[in-house]
Amino acid sequence: MNESPEVRLKRLRIRAWHRGIKEMDLILGGWADRHLDTADDATLNAFEVVLAEADHDLYQWVSGQAEAPVGLSAMLERIAADMRPTLGRGA
Repeated sequence: MNESPEVRLKRLRIRAWHRGIKEMDLILGGWADRHLDTADDATLNAFEVVLAEADHDLYQWVSGQAEAPVGLSAMLERIAADMRPTLGRGA
């Protein structure tokens, strides 16, 4: 079954925002909101592979607490780089 680009983006955004742990909702959902609409197919494919991973592992990799698998490292670095400017903000 082929899905339309609009349906795929909606599905990826929902998967990004409904993870299981709030930190990953914010990291992946925020990235999805900022980048999915302009992402090319290769980026969408890479993001979909990332979404298939367990939250605990993803958090370790994105936060730099563990080294990401080679096949995921490029996409995870993009996600991590995107969240870095927001880490210093707050009260």
